[in-house]
Amino acid sequence: MTKGQNVLVGENVVLGENVVLGNNVIIYEGTVIGSNVIIQDNAVIGKQPTRAKASILPDFKTLPPAKIGNGVIVGTSAIIYANAVISDEVFIADLTTIRERVKVGVKSIIGRGVAIENDCTIGMCCKLETNCYITAYSTLGDYVFIAPCVVTTNDNYMGRDKERLDKFKGVTVDTGGRIGANSTILPGKTIHKDGTVAAGSLVSRDVEAEILVVGHPAKELRKVPVSQLLKNQ
Repeated sequence: MTKGQNVLVGENVVLGENVVLGNNVIIYEGTVIGSNVIIQDNAVIGKQPTRAKASILPDFKTLPPAKIGNGVIVGTSAIIYANAVISDEVFIADLTTIRERVKVGVKSIIGRGVAIENDCTIGMCCKLETNCYITAYSTLGDYVFIAPCVVTTNDNYMGRDKERLDKFKGVTVDTGGRIGANSTILPGKTIHKDGTVAAGSLVSRDVEAEILVVGHPAKELRKVPVSQLLKNQ
């Protein structure tokens, strides 16, 4: 292991071979880190979540440790919470936040400033670009592309009315789905396989497979060109 200054490694942390830790890195108790991992300055791995007094989320005890696979790169000031599972060869850029109970698939790229909230699944070979927001309880399949500043949502009641408490639902983006920059996806909506959302769109209904939608609200424009389908890449 190679480490910088002011590194804090908690008890029972498991470190593989050839791990590089930058300055001021904090790794919490029990975290498992694979081999050939680079964790850059000021990153925090395995942080336990803190519940606000007014939070609607249920109280919880200590969560299991985070697990980081082989060949992972974690950027400067990134935070990965406890009970997150990061698969092999994932790239996590600077200032990213990955919350508890999140799974990230092999070789996915999580861009600068991305926030992935609790209880999400990200498939393999996905690309989530700068400052996109993945709301809690969302599922992204394999080879999904999320452009910069995309916003996904999970609460149709916007924080009011107790009726919302059992109706939270994130978004689903099936394999090969793509969402253009600055788009907004409303709660519970599904973008089916190879469905594509043009930049700046508001998705208020499901997007069918291999269909391009555009606008406010987003409407079908045409089929995705055959040359753009995942199977032809």
